[in-house]
Amino acid sequence: MTNDIAAAASATALPLAPGNWALDPFHSSVNFTIRHLGIAKVRGRFERLEAELFVGERAEDVRVSATVDLASIDTGNADRDAHVRASDLLDVEKRPTMTYRSTRVSGEGEGEDWTMEGELTIGEVTRPVTLAVEFGGLVEVPMDGSRHAGFEATGEIRRSEFGLDFAPGLLGEVVKIQLDMQFVEPKND
Repeated sequence: MTNDIAAAASATALPLAPGNWALDPFHSSVNFTIRHLGIAKVRGRFERLEAELFVGERAEDVRVSATVDLASIDTGNADRDAHVRASDLLDVEKRPTMTYRSTRVSGEGEGEDWTMEGELTIGEVTRPVTLAVEFGGLVEVPMDGSRHAGFEATGEIRRSEFGLDFAPGLLGEVVKIQLDMQFVEPKND
């Protein structure tokens, strides 16, 4: 029985140092895709985000939180972005941010075997959202010796579940999300 416990503990051990990892905002992005008229995709990103990663001894101890400034939307078309921010669509005056808080992280090893369950809040609406997470690895940056961990997370939400049911037929119901995130290992002083 002791071997079973040791095997279970090593299966959930993490390749990251415990502590609060800082977001590298210059190498991180929040991207999305939505269908337009059901025939083409519009891609965009949010330029301003904050995120925190707390790593414990095991995957069960990991906590992630993020806040995205919805006014920082960029679809490559300034007129479209202004319209999306307006009160008849996203209404960033009423809904200035989108936040995510993990509730459970599970998986093991490097690669695509990680899942992050959490709660996404847009405005006053909070819904569960699960993301598939790929751990890209851990490397030391030659210039300063800091160690960075990379992650890609993907998932999707349904607009109507968050009260964003404007323009049905014009815009698709499903929004696909792709996060590319880098975090910097805490320094042990």
